[in-house]
Amino acid sequence: MAWNKKMFRIQTLIFVLFTCLALMGCDGTDSREPVDNTVKELSGQKNVERMDQMKKDIDDISKQQADRLKEPQ
Repeated sequence: MAWNKKMFRIQTLIFVLFTCLALMGCDGTDSREPVDNTVKELSGQKNVERMDQMKKDIDDISKQQADRLKEPQ
């Protein structure tokens, strides 16, 4: 019976330690950003984001040119 109590205490301590380690993680640290950038680069997400930004820029330029043409000179 005493062995069971001792084993329960050890298992509880191990569970608490692993829970703390899991919750600490690497979110918010400086090492997280380079990892995210690498994953985005390898998956092609950065290229998609660049293309979307280029499309928005082209649309903005087109609107500005259209507005300039509409203005009386």
